[in-house]
Amino acid sequence: MNLRLLRILWIVARYRLDTLVPLDRLPALLRLAFRLSPLRLLPVGRHSRGLRLRLALEALGPIFVKFGQMLSTRRDLLPPDIADDLRSLQDQVPPFPGDQAQALIEEALECSIDAAFARFDTTPMASASVAQVHAARLHSGEEVVVKVIRPGIDRVMRQDIALMYILARLIRLVPEARRLRPVEVIADYEATLFDELDLHKEAANTSQLKRNFKNSPLLYVPSIHWPLTRRQVLVQERIYGIPVADMVSLEAQGTDLRKLAERGVEIFFTQVFRDNFFHADMHPGNIFVTRDKPDDPQYIAIDCGIVGSLTREDQDYLARNLLAFFHQDYYQVAALHIESGWVGEGTRANEFAAAIRAVCEPILEKPLKDISFGQVLLGLFQTARRFNMEVQPQLVLLQKTLLNIEGLGRQLYPDLDLWKTAKPYLERWMQERAGPRGFWASFKKQAPELSHQLPELPVLAHQALLQVESERRQRHQQVETLQHIDRHLARAGRSTRRLRLGALALALALAWQPLWQWAEQQPWPVLAGAALGVMLLAWR
Repeated sequence: MNLRLLRILWIVARYRLDTLVPLDRLPALLRLAFRLSPLRLLPVGRHSRGLRLRLALEALGPIFVKFGQMLSTRRDLLPPDIADDLRSLQDQVPPFPGDQAQALIEEALECSIDAAFARFDTTPMASASVAQVHAARLHSGEEVVVKVIRPGIDRVMRQDIALMYILARLIRLVPEARRLRPVEVIADYEATLFDELDLHKEAANTSQLKRNFKNSPLLYVPSIHWPLTRRQVLVQERIYGIPVADMVSLEAQGTDLRKLAERGVEIFFTQVFRDNFFHADMHPGNIFVTRDKPDDPQYIAIDCGIVGSLTREDQDYLARNLLAFFHQDYYQVAALHIESGWVGEGTRANEFAAAIRAVCEPILEKPLKDISFGQVLLGLFQTARRFNMEVQPQLVLLQKTLLNIEGLGRQLYPDLDLWKTAKPYLERWMQERAGPRGFWASFKKQAPELSHQLPELPVLAHQALLQVESERRQRHQQVETLQHIDRHLARAGRSTRRLRLGALALALALAWQPLWQWAEQQPWPVLAGAALGVMLLAWR
């Protein structure tokens, strides 16, 4: 752990990542600390800042590479030179040796490469943060790709996750940062990352996504070759599309870029709201475009290692929130946040709505094509700090995916109107969900269970009535028992007083002579006090 931390600090120093921090936006104390840092004694070197950041992320390992992949999709938020350098992280991470990959595949399949494949290329086609891909041909003649997990990646990822937990716990010590729920977010990220190490899960996710978009003009998903798929090896149909980031090739074949960008948004909302199963790693390295119909372009998706889903409640709240934003109904947004428990119960809806309005109006008054969902999210997060809004870990993956989609869409078609594209789809989905069609679909879904329970309804109703009657009798018996106890205690109180008076009289009778002799020797005030004491004792 300590060695890993030292390595991270060394890489930060080696590539002078401190020069990427915008000092003018820091508090005065932090600005002074950066200017007095001993790192300033090290040379920056001749590499550009984007290349230094990319090399540092590659050296730090898969978790940091994935962070760079996410940043590379947001060209609207990054300087162009940094975005260009980070783009190569999507599928050009330095590979590990091909003979080592071949040995890992043979170990997983428990047979030789020649027995499994008619041809296997030891030179990788692409190399990513967690795995790399080799071209191959099956003995049946089908062209496939073979994906194999990087050796030793599990250990490095566990070390990085442990460091992230330490950082999250330190952040949680700051009161304002607790609402971000950093430990829960890291736990959710950990589960997602380690799911990527199990290629059996990725294969299952791919099959599910392919089934969801079967015969769809929007998205094509390549098939899995299950007989040769293992936990550390995945064999999949080879595709021949154009990388979505290759704008030159897309324009050369006359691709309808506007339609392509809008279909990307439609695919996202279809996955989230229709299927409740979305590809959550849709950076450009995992997305291709078909070559055969440039005027009616279709996406091709690979690498389904990270997928997400929402509960029905989160689906409803998210859709209603987005529609409220589209209609600029800020009070509805505030009420939904309070109703869902995303902000404290004591929050006043009108105050929260006024704060949201102050942030969103300057953004939403722009032309729709100039509105960035990222800007809206950033403004909402800043507003939420005042109302102790907690980060919802189950939505973090969704927010990341939506930002990726928006960044990709704006790269393809800068005038992409995300809001205009999404609004009709959401409105239609809400009508189907809440209208007669939604009711009928829900009824059909529950019909098998209802058909099983309907014959039992009379028996269940009779049992319920018997239970209600039994509970009524029990309550009646409890009331009678309590009344009996109360009467007994009252009689016991009167008996106790009589017993005390009798005991007092008996004691006086037995001690009468000594008391009389004592009383003859006392002055009258002492006798008066003694008489009063006897009266009080008798009353008690």
